[in-house]
Amino acid sequence: MTPTPNWLQTLFPDNAERTLPWPPVEETVVLYRPTGLQELKLVAQSGFRRWPARLPDQPIFYPVLNFEYAEEIARDWNAGRNDPPIGFVTAFEVRSEVATRYQIQVVGAESRHQELWIPAEELEAFNDAIVGEIRMLAHYAGSGFTGRIDPQTPLPQDPSS
Repeated sequence: MTPTPNWLQTLFPDNAERTLPWPPVEETVVLYRPTGLQELKLVAQSGFRRWPARLPDQPIFYPVLNFEYAEEIARDWNAGRNDPPIGFVTAFEVRSEVATRYQIQVVGAESRHQELWIPAEELEAFNDAIVGEIRMLAHYAGSGFTGRIDPQTPLPQDPSS
């Protein structure tokens, strides 16, 4: 029996170069993260300072490099497919010396769909490089969302949400 190929290797084989070099950067870089409610609650528990450990079926943590791409995922994926149907766009700063260790991955349109792939086992060290708080920029509620968003915490006010 032949082994099942690694799914990332299948999607992005070595010979399909889809990375970009980093442009010149300041001391920190701003990254964006589209997220659902469950992950956002864990971020809130950390005082908006850390991302939670990945689940066993999540081999990478992928922040994105621009608001538009994060918005697209939060609005079109998280708000449409999550339970509850809501997506959030967050932003956070990371020390450049850490962020630039990871190649910019292009996963669609080169100018828009750019992300970093942080291996799950490196997330704690990546979290240590976050400067300041993880900030909420936007939220998108799907048609089935019945809660309200608390303007102070950016979390739904309904405790059952």
